[in-house]
Amino acid sequence: MTRESLHRGQAAVLVLVGSLLAAQTTSATSRYPVKVGPTGRYLVDRWGRPFLIAGESPQAMIGNLSEADAELFFASRRAYRFNTVWINLLCASYTGCRSDGSTFDGIYPFTTFNDLSTPNEAYFVRADRILRLAKRYGFLVILDPIETGGWLDVMQSNGVDKCRAYGQFLGRRYVDFDNILWMHGNDYQDWGPYNDAFTTAVAAGIRDFDKRHLQTVELNAFVSGSLDDPAWAPLIDVNASYTYYPTYEQVLKDYNRPNFLPTFMVEAGYEFENNTGTTPGIPQVLRRQEYWTLLSGATGQLYGNHYTWQFIDGWKSQLDTPGAVQMALVTALFRSLPWYDLVPDQAHTLVTSGYGTFGADDYVTAARTTRGDLAVVYVPTARAVTVDMSQLSGPVRARWYDPAAGTVTSIVGSPFVNAGVVDFTTPGNNADGPGNEDWVLLLCANGCRRLPRD
Repeated sequence: MTRESLHRGQAAVLVLVGSLLAAQTTSATSRYPVKVGPTGRYLVDRWGRPFLIAGESPQAMIGNLSEADAELFFASRRAYRFNTVWINLLCASYTGCRSDGSTFDGIYPFTTFNDLSTPNEAYFVRADRILRLAKRYGFLVILDPIETGGWLDVMQSNGVDKCRAYGQFLGRRYVDFDNILWMHGNDYQDWGPYNDAFTTAVAAGIRDFDKRHLQTVELNAFVSGSLDDPAWAPLIDVNASYTYYPTYEQVLKDYNRPNFLPTFMVEAGYEFENNTGTTPGIPQVLRRQEYWTLLSGATGQLYGNHYTWQFIDGWKSQLDTPGAVQMALVTALFRSLPWYDLVPDQAHTLVTSGYGTFGADDYVTAARTTRGDLAVVYVPTARAVTVDMSQLSGPVRARWYDPAAGTVTSIVGSPFVNAGVVDFTTPGNNADGPGNEDWVLLLCANGCRRLPRD
């Protein structure tokens, strides 16, 4: 993305979300804790309003940032309409902190090195203040109590009883912190009966004293869902999809489980990274991940940034990035829609032709409401798609949404009769210029008054 198009995107963000910022200043206590919604497909806030996770992943915050820098980060992310952050309560070298688990200014999490039964009050008071700061800025915190990428061996050496006692310590301490969703794991490559004994003990310990907050687990890279491991099914309330491949595949797998839970995309490709060697974290790839996810039945997603997940040198200059702009745009669009009523078009009854190849980067994801008043189609590459207009409940107003700029254009011939089929051809390059030909097709019947204006 050029600097000029980045500035255009930022301007569009301000236009789209400026009218909503006042609501965001409301205390987080008016929204949290989140709960599972009535259909079991999405989350709701404490008042029962659908909650779309729009998250960032500052995993190393407690270990690496002062409170002043944490506040700077939260202020930046709030301006881009994020409402959720993933933070690791304990942080070692695996997640960008020091190998001994100490904070940047030398506070250790345990008074006896790596002994889970000796929590250091000074460390957890620091963590408390970070969590309260997140609350003040309106954030739900997806809080990993002891992430497995760097701390699994510590859990093993402590044993099951100490792991459960550590969980109980956390459950007692944080039961009244409204803005928490507990998430275990993190690149939990070796899940299974042996290691699950330790990790699930922490989750069970938390639940002994904290039944207010939802729990989930992130399993293994490069692709997994929380319910892959049956040991976690009785302990979790939310499914975390994890993949570096086309996100719709894993989200739909989790959506289609007979024991489904609300699903969110916990981790996909990060901006400025390329873990698979094939899908660099560039704007077009990030957009695909985001739209594929939300049109496959997810209750939201987390974005990641190479600089800010670990807070390496230069992170302050990497806050206003194309990825942050695009997350603001996709979030603003979906919050203007009844996203929680959208059902994925898995059988291609809506988009009947031109939908590409499942498993490939050209695959079209689409979803519609059962009422037939709204359909949304993400087309990742240039082509014509054929839509069965009888899937809509009345005359159809059709528009193209530019996901790189947040602008909407009416399609010639609109409104269309809700009968027969119509071919819709993507308009060419979007605002990101040559090679960026992904577009969102918005089809609305019977008003759709909440959709963006042309």
